[in-house]
Amino acid sequence: MDRHPRAVVVAANAAARDAGVFPGQPLAGALAIVPALRLVDHDPRQAAALLEEVAVWAGRFTPAVSIDPPDCVLLELESSLTLFGGLEALLGEVRGGLASLGLVHLDGTAPTPLAARWLARAGDESATNAHRALDARIRALPLAALADGAGIDDTVLSLLHAIGCRSLADVIALPRDALARRQGEPVGQAIDRALGRRPDPRPAHVPPQTYLARLPLLVPTDRSDTLLFLLRRLLAGLSGWLGARHAGVDRLQVILEHEGRHPDSALEVLCGAPCRDEQRLLVLIREHLERLPITVEVDALRLQAAAPVPLPALPGDFFDDRNLVRENADLLRARLSARLGSEAVRQLRVRADHRPEQARGDAVAGSDASLPAGARPLWLLPQPEPLRTPDRLVLLDGPERIESGWWEAPEVRRDYYVARARNGCLLWIFRELQAPHGWYLHGYFA
Repeated sequence: MDRHPRAVVVAANAAARDAGVFPGQPLAGALAIVPALRLVDHDPRQAAALLEEVAVWAGRFTPAVSIDPPDCVLLELESSLTLFGGLEALLGEVRGGLASLGLVHLDGTAPTPLAARWLARAGDESATNAHRALDARIRALPLAALADGAGIDDTVLSLLHAIGCRSLADVIALPRDALARRQGEPVGQAIDRALGRRPDPRPAHVPPQTYLARLPLLVPTDRSDTLLFLLRRLLAGLSGWLGARHAGVDRLQVILEHEGRHPDSALEVLCGAPCRDEQRLLVLIREHLERLPITVEVDALRLQAAAPVPLPALPGDFFDDRNLVRENADLLRARLSARLGSEAVRQLRVRADHRPEQARGDAVAGSDASLPAGARPLWLLPQPEPLRTPDRLVLLDGPERIESGWWEAPEVRRDYYVARARNGCLLWIFRELQAPHGWYLHGYFA
């Protein structure tokens, strides 16, 4: 690929830096040092998309997120410190999350956004947001810090260097009036913004209503295990987007973009119940991916999710694990649907009929399957059985009168009770309202 003769290195990984390659270096010089240097063209659109992805993900830590082009995302963390257990713990969560996204990053902490950016660039990762320490930290920065995010002209920086300034402490010591006469007024304004003496508002990032992330592959592949490993990053971003909304998704779509003009492959993943857990989503995607024959190598992945579904607060006491049991059942149902097909997995549903024999049927998993509230046995007999000795039962609840079906047989006119037998079984019994008012067993609770 032909490159501009004045092309420069934008970023270098650790191996390249160890070999003598550094950002800002002319590309010709880098190739002279390392002829086998592997080059990837910088794509500004892809870089902007990555910043957007990180900003969306960061919403799980704070609602106050800003994008500071071309390479910075700002998080206002003060309001989140108590929730995450302090600044050290919160920074650990952020750093670990960025690592799970596969991103190598620099971070800095300060009471002002410009100072945080400068400190991050300088490699100062001190976990402090104290104003009293900020002045000393800013003064220790090199003069080159003014070139980052402050809008300072190179001519002004050259002038400052020519008069002997090597650090921001030297610049702060200069008389402001003399600095302004030499076109250095923006320098003083930038230092005031960094020190908090001047307001520095930043536009708030507005997250999208639907989630869409794309990950180009450096090397096309047709291996499902490699694709699953790469999908972890997209799922981490999705989890952050959902976490900021206290929500989950009940379905998502994975798009495999193939090389050449081959059409994309799409996986429609049904979650069984709203979910944002990365591991559960990855398990479901694996089930779908293992059933998909990949005949053409994939060179990009996309992950799409529609509007989030609010997750209700977990009921029950601290030691109540019923919700975990339900989540595991939902995951099993979703995995079976992914492996066998949605038509092969069925579940109970409710029909609009008061007669117990007609009230339940089956439906495809994922359809409306809510069961009625109230005392209803899981085991319902196909036909009610006469009770010979109803007087030996202890009635615990009832009566619940059910009358329905006058328009067709069988017409139901009964009083239902929950009863306990002598052996401890819980029964669902009824007494006919018509003569001879017989007692019948209709189902078992336990």
